Amino acid sequence: MQLNEIVFSSSDSDFADRVEQLKGEWSFSDFLKGQSGLIETVRAIVDDVAKNGDAAVAKYTNKFDDVSFTADDFRVSADEIKRCYDGLDKDLLCSLRGAIENVKAYQSAICLKNKAVADGIKYMPLKRVGICVPGASAPLPSTVIMTAVPAIVAGVEEIVLISPPRCQGSINPVILGLCYELGITEAYRVSGAQGVAALGWGTETIKKVDKIVGPGNDFVQMAKKEVFGLVDIDSFAGPSDVIIIANEQANPAWVAADMLSQAEHAPGAAILLTDCREVADGVIDEMDSQLKKLSRGKETAKCLLENSAIIVTASLDESIDFANDFAAEHLEIQCGDKSCEVEKRIVNAGAIFVGPYTPVAVGDYWAGPSHTLPTRCTTKFFSALTSNDFLKSSSVISYSKDELASSANDIERLAMTEGLDAHANSVKIRLS
Repeated sequence: MQLNEIVFSSSDSDFADRVEQLKGEWSFSDFLKGQSGLIETVRAIVDDVAKNGDAAVAKYTNKFDDVSFTADDFRVSADEIKRCYDGLDKDLLCSLRGAIENVKAYQSAICLKNKAVADGIKYMPLKRVGICVPGASAPLPSTVIMTAVPAIVAGVEEIVLISPPRCQGSINPVILGLCYELGITEAYRVSGAQGVAALGWGTETIKKVDKIVGPGNDFVQMAKKEVFGLVDIDSFAGPSDVIIIANEQANPAWVAADMLSQAEHAPGAAILLTDCREVADGVIDEMDSQLKKLSRGKETAKCLLENSAIIVTASLDESIDFANDFAAEHLEIQCGDKSCEVEKRIVNAGAIFVGPYTPVAVGDYWAGPSHTLPTRCTTKFFSALTSNDFLKSSSVISYSKDELASSANDIERLAMTEGLDAHANSVKIRLS
């Protein structure tokens, strides 16, 4: 594979067409246009679960995860969760606890529930939420931390985890051990569209939640879209993407490593925007070299060719404009002493990583903000998951008799303009 195929320049005659093709292949809106079959399949699964409950969930779990399950097998027992906790590597547990504390500190600092707010609004936690944890070949404990800890900080009473039975017919033991550490007692060996539908509609075994969050494949994200309105959801969270803005001060080896770290998700998208051709060439050389050392090198290279690009722009301004238009999930800025200046001009990104020593992995595992982020060019209107996403608010209004009297004529006039005389009378009757 020739990775130089992913390099193109704003000086190329067909640059505009190539940029639009790149955006179109990745954006959620264009993705939907070509996915009528997927949408129909997911909708059928969600409808089946709504009508047939546990039986439908078991049917699709058996089909997609190649297991033989009944509803009695869905929930992981408390004993199994405790055994998995007891079996955790002690060094790993120490690292998990460090990540938990960092996320808890950050999410507590920004939580509206913990801040003094003006009279007239009341914040309350959701009661019950579901978190989706993908069942990749390796365990994903970071996803549990980044979805559950913000909910814990918000004060959510019941947190339900779903994850597919991909590890000897159950959920990966690291995931279950982390559930015990976090106090999550309700975990189900189901996932995919059927798991999301179960959380959205409720079944005989799986009680309905108020909100569903977490990353996942296209089936999971489309299922979240289908149940929105029955429950709340976070955003369209998957698959992963990154844009890196780099100038002549960037280290090509580090940029290449960061692009590969996103492309190895396979699918994933990694886009470098640089106004320095030497950096672009250096990144290509480094990726060729580093790919040979990766366990998933073949899949990563394929992802680079299909979903990624290195774009040589005419200026740093052009790179910034492109990044704001693309609206990436992750945005790295590796522009040396200009990095902070560039950050101030970014208006669309799920998470922004400033400077050469801040790879996406810092946010994925450790820094504190949740790594559950909107993808597929949707950060123009979606935001990173935070503790505030697990709060709901109510307006609080209280008028005295004198306050009502002083506003009565205006209220009545507005009500009568809309032809709602009963509304007007509800004010009059109190003052007559």
